[in-house]
Amino acid sequence: MYSVEIYQRIRRACHVDGMSIRKASELFGIHRKTVKKILSFSIPPGYQRSQPIKYPKLENFKGVIDAILANDRLRPKKQQHTAKRILERLRDEHGFCGGYTIVKEYVREQTLRSREVFIPLVHPPGHAQADFGEAVVVIGGVEQKTHFFAMDLPHSDACFIKAYPAETSEAFCDGHNAAFAFFGAAPRSILYDNTKIAVARILGNRQRVRLRIFAELQSHYLFEDRFGRPGKGNDKGKVEGLVGYSRRNFMVPIPNHASYADFNAYLEKRCRQRCQDTLRGHSETIGERLQRDLAAFLSLPETPYDACAKKPTRVSSLSLVRYRSNDYSVPVAYGHSEVLIKAYVDRVEIYCGSKLIARHERSYKKGDFIFDPLHYLALLEWKINALDQAAPLVGWQLPEVFPTFRRLLEARMGHIGKREYVQVLRLMETFSPEQTEAAVKRALQLGAIGFDAVKHLLLCSIERKPPRLNLDIYPYLPRVQVKTTATNSYLSLLNKVAV
Repeated sequence: MYSVEIYQRIRRACHVDGMSIRKASELFGIHRKTVKKILSFSIPPGYQRSQPIKYPKLENFKGVIDAILANDRLRPKKQQHTAKRILERLRDEHGFCGGYTIVKEYVREQTLRSREVFIPLVHPPGHAQADFGEAVVVIGGVEQKTHFFAMDLPHSDACFIKAYPAETSEAFCDGHNAAFAFFGAAPRSILYDNTKIAVARILGNRQRVRLRIFAELQSHYLFEDRFGRPGKGNDKGKVEGLVGYSRRNFMVPIPNHASYADFNAYLEKRCRQRCQDTLRGHSETIGERLQRDLAAFLSLPETPYDACAKKPTRVSSLSLVRYRSNDYSVPVAYGHSEVLIKAYVDRVEIYCGSKLIARHERSYKKGDFIFDPLHYLALLEWKINALDQAAPLVGWQLPEVFPTFRRLLEARMGHIGKREYVQVLRLMETFSPEQTEAAVKRALQLGAIGFDAVKHLLLCSIERKPPRLNLDIYPYLPRVQVKTTATNSYLSLLNKVAV
């Protein structure tokens, strides 16, 4: 095919300068028929096929290839046939004797025909899409994979992002709470994929069986839920795009924050900054278009949804309850009782009836034990021989005055001193650790080594009264032995003076 420059020179020579076709053919070294064609077109017309390509050798094998490609659509993308693999199967299984090129061209043609075509959409105000994404971050000096909740408003392109240690149902609900609080209202409908933290089962008529926690969230805020087709992420392409956008723009380079609270404050700041952007194809900023979304939103209830997963269970003989492979302690008085676990993103609360009996920081490890030493002191008071081997007390960082006080107690009272030491620790069940520490320190200064003395000093400090330590009540206070003076003692003194 000749270039546009050759076309221009030949056409100018013949049409403007009056050169004949024969002369132009001799001058440019091009056949006369080609010169005539060039004079008929202002630019190279290109090759135009008059009929489809025929593959005689492949004609009897097209059905086999079509069946292989159709079956591949139901298989994982990384385990689908290549053109080379199809050629090998045709030769080995069906006696095909053709070459690779005709197989490759036919496979490419069929693949292009089967690609999905999409319809441009318009998005009315008042609706949202939600999803989870993943990214690598550094939290508290530890590099880890974080899961971030993303909500996109397709009409205005406003967004909200919040990160969590794990993609759980409680994080899913907490993300909705945080997003609704960020926007100040709730959308009329939200489009999701078929995530297991919201959908328990998909029925044959495209109906979904929702998880209880998701149904509670929906009932609380009254938004309508919509779900995309299974495996079709393009059904909620807006939020899918937001996940990639936020990862590339908010989390590059890898974020490094002291805590998830700091990281989420940073993400919220970036979401607010994005409201000032004007996207391609729009004359208004995201924030200006957001006002139309908010005008169509639903008002929020007075209180946010209690975003927690609830699980009834029974306390074990070790005074532990298990949630997601981790064990959390409860006071030994509730051993073998029926309790309710309420798992939030950052904490785990345990209730017996309506009474809160334990609260722990949430652990996202596997097989972890989370103890509160105070839960086991009542039992240790009676099983005192387990004091030095009690797992709940391992790693309990107490001020130095406590081990000092224990050594003195055991030195003066022996085995009974261990029990008195546990009784002193149990004061922290009622009073603060700081108050108890101050009372123990004061008892050491006075030499009043005993539980009763510490308790008395603690109560006096709270009531702002001077302490009154009575030796009859506190027998372990240090005693002063005063002997009766004999007359002979005075005589001995007189004798010394006389000398």
